[in-house]
Amino acid sequence: MRHPPPLSDHGICYGRLDMPIHPNADIDRLAHNPILDGSLIVWTSPARRCQGLADRIAGALSIPLARDPRLLELDFGAWEGKSWNEVSRTELDRWAVDPLSFRPPGGESGTELIARATDFCADLRQLRQDCVVVSHGGPLKVLSALLRREPIDLLTPPQALGTAVALTSA
Repeated sequence: MRHPPPLSDHGICYGRLDMPIHPNADIDRLAHNPILDGSLIVWTSPARRCQGLADRIAGALSIPLARDPRLLELDFGAWEGKSWNEVSRTELDRWAVDPLSFRPPGGESGTELIARATDFCADLRQLRQDCVVVSHGGPLKVLSALLRREPIDLLTPPQALGTAVALTSA
């Protein structure tokens, strides 16, 4: 499940910024999504916008909650908190050409994001139990591809904010 919209200005690069959930987000509806039934644990990014929803899901399902920093969003470094319009077009183009190796100034590369998501996915496969994962667009994109055993494409659009997708480990 991707976190609901955060409380931020539209068009801001917020990556690792620890922002709360927007007050208009309907987290009760999200926490009672039937797709979550049968889950035995909720895994969440430590970011507030994920934890708030994860806490509600764990309470609704009466299951444990575990925080894992490997589920944090890509670290956009110096870009964080800036309007996407403020980020150099040249830098954005370099990122689009090579999302695996490109690293925003002071941030993290796509390869590093994939490595931590792959490590988390391996742990999930070993546990072999139904779970809910509450995270961000980047890590969820990688986890979805890994669980479907599909190629990872960091440039595909992420799932929508506040949505759940059911996946099984192939």
